[in-house]
Amino acid sequence: MFKIAISGGKGGTGKSTIAIIIAQEFLNKKKKVVLVDLDVECPNDYLLLGEKLKEVKKEIFQSFPKLNKRKCKKCGICAKACKSNAIFHTPGNYPIFIEDFCIGCGACRIVCPFGAIEEKRKKIGKVYLNKIKKNFWLITGAAKEGLRETEPVVKETKDFAIEFAKKNKADVVLFDTAAGLHCNVISAIMNTDLVYLVTEPTPLGAHDLNLMLQLLKKLKIPSKIILNRADVGDSKEIEKIAKKFRTKIERKIPHLKEILIKYSEGRLLNLNIGKLRRY
Repeated sequence: MFKIAISGGKGGTGKSTIAIIIAQEFLNKKKKVVLVDLDVECPNDYLLLGEKLKEVKKEIFQSFPKLNKRKCKKCGICAKACKSNAIFHTPGNYPIFIEDFCIGCGACRIVCPFGAIEEKRKKIGKVYLNKIKKNFWLITGAAKEGLRETEPVVKETKDFAIEFAKKNKADVVLFDTAAGLHCNVISAIMNTDLVYLVTEPTPLGAHDLNLMLQLLKKLKIPSKIILNRADVGDSKEIEKIAKKFRTKIERKIPHLKEILIKYSEGRLLNLNIGKLRRY
């Protein structure tokens, strides 16, 4: 089972579009494909495929700390142990838990010598499953609206997708990541076999491509570049960065009207990918 992440840093470069095009190419080769939308704060692959999210396969919960004031001695040990700064404490007062910053690691409960921190569970997201066509499934992670720390939703969705892919003997799993280089993206690309970096011939596109390649070098994950809308700007800077990191530009995709139409209609799977020029 080959695991591929589609990422790139900058938003709006066409990561989801490319993810679906890649899925279609594997389907044309008679492969079983699972596409996983890990942009859990704003998933949109289902829209581009003309689908609706209906079947909830898993509800995601997270543990949050709850203070038992009868046991608490106001020592502040829990606040010192919290690496995400989710506990506010001043001398002589009860600690205050800030759930928006909490990652649910449980360190505060472990270090409390008085057993004053208990556990409460809250639903933070869902995992949806859509069977798009024969041998093609879409798995979508969706975080609860307003949730600040969404990386646990990414991890749970990814774990579910891998198990589902193994059970259904999928050949390829495609992880469509969020924009940026934050924890959600790192969690999505970890332990993949290849990362396609989707960029565009703009200064911001080049800037984020450079950062992503630095990250992948540290993580020791192979990568290739897909230059989207290649004919709307100067690609020299992208080519310079690719040469610097010895990374292949796998494909240059022109700014085609056909892609825009299929995108807006939610019919990207019907795209005639034969028109897309290879580099």
